[in-house]
This record gives sequence, C-alpha cells and structure tokens, in this order.
Amino acid sequence: MATIDHIILNVNEIDASVDFYVGVLGFTSEGDDGPFTVIRVSPDFTIQMAPWGTKGNEHLAFAMPRADFDGAFARMKERGIAYGDSFHNVGNNTGPGVENGAKGPAPTIYMNDPNKHLIEIRTYD
Repeated sequence: MATIDHIILNVNEIDASVDFYVGVLGFTSEGDDGPFTVIRVSPDFTIQMAPWGTKGNEHLAFAMPRADFDGAFARMKERGIAYGDSFHNVGNNTGPGVENGAKGPAPTIYMNDPNKHLIEIRTYD
C-alpha cells in the first residue's frame, strides 16, 4: 500500500511556521534541506516548508495519539489560537467536535496556522 512520504507546503514566514508546527503541534524541526525547512511529523512523513509565500487555504489533517492531541490542544489554548469544533467553525472556541476521517469518526479540533492553512488534529485513541 502506498503512503505519503512528504509534502511541500508554501509558507509566508518560516520562523512563525516552524514555531507553530513544532511549538504547538509538537512536531520536530530537522533543519534546512536546500530551499526547504523540514518538519518531521512522524517516522515516515515530513513537511518540507517552502518560503515562496501563500494565500493559505490548504487543509492538513493530523491523527495523533491521545496524549499528543491533548498536549497540542492545551498549547493552542495557552497561546490564544482560535479553534473550532468543525472546519467551518474555526473561531467559535468550542470542541473538540466529532468528524469523519480515514479511520472513521473521531474527536477533532480545527485551527489556522500562521499562513491561513486549515489545520485539523484528531485522535482515534
């Protein structure tokens, strides 16, 4: 079965983007590789951040173990990042909601990253 190895994500500000993906979501920065800043999401998946600018509007959904989900949710609230219980309710600061994903329904939170990409975190635990 095929898996996603990496994606290239256009961003406006590398430092703010790395801070969000590492400091809020809990992923790991692996430094630079050519024009990209590499963020390790899991042993088998990376985000390569490209400093070419974006208007946003990409949607990334991350399934996390319960402890990682709870930690990311707590850090998001500590930083005052607007969130919502569904993709069309970012900013209502309620949730988690329950939405369908690759493994079925699960607790889910939506927010925007610093580039206005819609970020979804969920846990199946």
